[in-house]
Amino acid sequence: MKHVITIGTGRESSERGVELAERHREVFVAVGVHPHDADGFGPGDEEWLRRLAGHPRVVAIGECGLDFYRDHSSPDGQRRAFGAQIAVARETGLPLVIHTRNATQETLDTLQREAGGITVVLHCFSMPERVPDVVEAGYLASFAGQLTYPSAGDLREAARLLPADRLLVETDSPYLSPVPRRGRPNRPANVAHTLRVLAELRGVSMAEMDAVTTANAERAFPRLGRAA
Repeated sequence: MKHVITIGTGRESSERGVELAERHREVFVAVGVHPHDADGFGPGDEEWLRRLAGHPRVVAIGECGLDFYRDHSSPDGQRRAFGAQIAVARETGLPLVIHTRNATQETLDTLQREAGGITVVLHCFSMPERVPDVVEAGYLASFAGQLTYPSAGDLREAARLLPADRLLVETDSPYLSPVPRRGRPNRPANVAHTLRVLAELRGVSMAEMDAVTTANAERAFPRLGRAA
């Protein structure tokens, strides 16, 4: 494993991620406010996001987006926080890491309207039916442990269809443990299981798939690439 990107879901976890990245040269961080915590988002959040975005170990804004499944925050609060974080990404020149659940159409509409020219990574990719739209928009799709589930036929087909230069892998630790670790807390090392399945679906070796996804990550997150 060459690099690890840890993800902030609010101020505390984002700042803790930066501290971790300062101590470990292989660790980088995305800073943001998760839609579950969006109701409390205000001008102060934009201030600390801008401040952290200037840190050389911060590679993206996120994860941010819309989640209308859990409804831990109101839809309007989520929309407000999402739009503000897109604006911070544009201002700072950093990519966006997107969380979306039960909000596919509105997420894509918002990105099309507000995020033109910004690199977009669809974290924990979950919209296989929208592969043509994702390809047209130029977004990257990051596959987590669900790709290894035998029941995930649509997701596996999406992994076959997407262009190679749009593919990333992740763990979403401590969630979504892949087969054969399903049912236990996830950890970064388990990304190898997702990578193996992605390689099998694409008909290439794990080494080749590792090289492709690493190159894609370093291109998507320029600060990561410069540290290579």
